Amino acid sequence: MVKASRGASARSRDTGSQAGTSWADVPFPVLVADRHGRLARLNDAARTLLPLAEAGGWLHEVAPPWLVDAHRSFAEGPPASAAAPLTGPVGDRMVTARPTASPDGEVVWWLLDDTDRHRAETELRGEKQRCELLTDVSSTLLSTLNLPRCMEVTAALAAQHLAEAAVLVSPSQGRHHQLTYACRYGDVRQVARRIDPYSVPGLPEALQGFPPVPARWLDPGEIPDWVLPPGFTAAVGSVIVTPLPGHGVPAGVLILLRSGTERAFSGGEENFARLFAARAGAALSAARLYTEQTAITATLMRELLPPALSSVHGVTYAGNYRPASDHERVGGDFYDVHPGPDPSRETLVALGDVAGKGLDAAVLTGKIRNTLHALLPLADDHQRVLRLLNGALLTSHHGRFVTLVLASVRRDGNRVDLRLTSAGHLPPLLVRADGTVEEAGTRGTLVGALPEVTAQSYETTLAPGEICLLYTDGITEARGGPLGDELYGEERLRRALTACGGMPAEAVVEHVQMLASQWLGPGGHDDMAVVAIGMDRNGPAPAVTPQDTTRRNR
Repeated sequence: MVKASRGASARSRDTGSQAGTSWADVPFPVLVADRHGRLARLNDAARTLLPLAEAGGWLHEVAPPWLVDAHRSFAEGPPASAAAPLTGPVGDRMVTARPTASPDGEVVWWLLDDTDRHRAETELRGEKQRCELLTDVSSTLLSTLNLPRCMEVTAALAAQHLAEAAVLVSPSQGRHHQLTYACRYGDVRQVARRIDPYSVPGLPEALQGFPPVPARWLDPGEIPDWVLPPGFTAAVGSVIVTPLPGHGVPAGVLILLRSGTERAFSGGEENFARLFAARAGAALSAARLYTEQTAITATLMRELLPPALSSVHGVTYAGNYRPASDHERVGGDFYDVHPGPDPSRETLVALGDVAGKGLDAAVLTGKIRNTLHALLPLADDHQRVLRLLNGALLTSHHGRFVTLVLASVRRDGNRVDLRLTSAGHLPPLLVRADGTVEEAGTRGTLVGALPEVTAQSYETTLAPGEICLLYTDGITEARGGPLGDELYGEERLRRALTACGGMPAEAVVEHVQMLASQWLGPGGHDDMAVVAIGMDRNGPAPAVTPQDTTRRNR
């Protein structure tokens, strides 16, 4: 048995010797060290990787610490527990080391150059992180359509992920530019300043949407003070000026800054900055477009919405409007009060209901209101006003009609003279001081439906505490009640008004709208408009001439 064991040992040494003679031909570094760390053998590839390594030398004098620690752990511990490959730097290379135990107690280290694989994995991880960042940036920026907020978020994200500081330069507004400053660990600030774009190389071209100037062509020493965000006191070491492309027009420019202590922007970072700018530019352009459209819509809405009413020439006017849809502000119902030039002249009140709902009906509503305003010089002749308005609607492309009620109002001492004319509309209701409710005796045909419009006017007076109520069918046709399908109806409205005798005009309007809203069921409803006309008890009577006191409405 002893002889057999010695024979096996001899064969092992012969095998190791044969393996050692072939190491010179191995294309990757191989070195052998004993359990104490002394180098026994190494091939030419290992000498190239570790120029100071020689047989007989010590591993810790020529190898990186991670390899020395791995050798010590493998030589002292069970081989199976430490056989997994290790990766670490050797100079400017990344090496994977695989240990193998030899029969005589030495450790053979097979060193594989994994620099290219490591670089590829690093670039892949970086690209994955950049893609995730772009996705988060897009999601964050597109979560708001508020332009100032979108500008703040863009600058803050750029300072956090791309540079130490960022400045967003918006397109000029007159002689000023909106500037948004952000530092990596500071607050975001917005200011409007008058700047010289030519003081920053590449900025004028970027504001026009031209491709950016490479960062290596920009001299950080030429950056003016207005570019530096408050709190950024370090010297600028590297700068990027890149446009923010928008929808057809540039959305601004993003200036990225790094101090001299930071590494300069690389080519890959410049490319990523352009990708970031493209996402930010799209979001900013969408926010700017939304802001402009909102401003235009608000301007148009002011012209389409019914006006706020108050006292005019000693007569109180109150109104309220509720569109058919809660998400819409305008619709087909409207009212207007056009005061006379002086107390002796009549005030014209118009309340109408255009066929249809929503924005389409509101557009025609605006046209009708403008036409009535143009016809104010003829307001003392209701028939003529209706006839001219009818002709205007018949020649329009809308193909819609309108029901309308006109009221000419003038205070005469301690009473209010009224002339009422209904054209296809519900007749006004008169609420007397004792609670009696009367229906005005006026009737007429629709406006914009027939070649000729006919109407019968009605004249009456209001004493202190009495109200004339104009309303649209959205009130009487409100569907609801206990079963949810019953119309509110004219009779129910009249009964409710009996309790309004002596109430102010504002209170009557609020009471009517409240009753209709309470009556409504879960279903939809039409537009609702209400106007109340009454005498201001506390206001002084307007001054009128003797000739005016004898004048009566026809």
